[in-house]
Amino acid sequence: MRRKVLSEMVMGPTHAVSGALVGLIVADVLPREWGGPTSTAEAFAFAAVCSGAALLPDLDTAQSTVSRSFGPVSQVAARGIDKVSLGYYSITKGRKDRKRRGGHRTMTHTALFAALLGTGVSLLVARFDREAIIAVLFVTLGLALRGLFGSWAKKNGWFAVTAVAAVLSILTWRWFPGEVGSTGLGVAVALGCVTHCVGDAITKEGIPFFAPFVPWRGSRWWEIKLPKLVAIRAGGPFEVTILGPALTVATVAFGVWSIDGAPEYIIETLEASGLAFLT
Repeated sequence: MRRKVLSEMVMGPTHAVSGALVGLIVADVLPREWGGPTSTAEAFAFAAVCSGAALLPDLDTAQSTVSRSFGPVSQVAARGIDKVSLGYYSITKGRKDRKRRGGHRTMTHTALFAALLGTGVSLLVARFDREAIIAVLFVTLGLALRGLFGSWAKKNGWFAVTAVAAVLSILTWRWFPGEVGSTGLGVAVALGCVTHCVGDAITKEGIPFFAPFVPWRGSRWWEIKLPKLVAIRAGGPFEVTILGPALTVATVAFGVWSIDGAPEYIIETLEASGLAFLT
């Protein structure tokens, strides 16, 4: 049990950083009509939402980073989602699917969940506009803070995370343009969930991404995973010493590159230094 708790605590920051990186990359190429950002502030807001959403699938266990983000509220939510996920699994499982005692890495770790959550966010924002946007920002920015700044969050407690998330969500609303609309937030949330699933798919446990609609050999909850030889252990040495730091460096680098005017400045600096071949 202790090893499982530790792995969840380590995977949390990795999920958040990978979500931020994917958010920055997609923000750079996402068409405007799909909610693509058009400024540095928008791109960073998009990436922050994606980073927070990359923790959401683990709201199916009270041992995860996300379940501790908002104190008793997120703890109660995690226990409830765990039971709902287990019930959903029990109802839809195939004849060769094993019996489970908990719902972790089932319902919330599927393509269906990512699609429905992203669509739901889009519909809520389309219906309630400003209030819904601030609510989505509040939740996802709070999760991003908990994941990206785990030591600070642990030291100051969930109430501080909640307070800072509330302030940031209101401030970010002023930067988040109305033209981006519902699709931008929905895409960021769905993208974060998918990023989380990809991260879990490279671990030894794997994830049932296509469940329960794509049966395979009598199983509806078969798991996508890498071969044991190359699969990593959640919270293991590779994640802690290589994967996590590498993702952090890449995120910072791409964050700098995403600043308006930064690419041109970097290229000009390299050219002036005789290092243009690096570009």
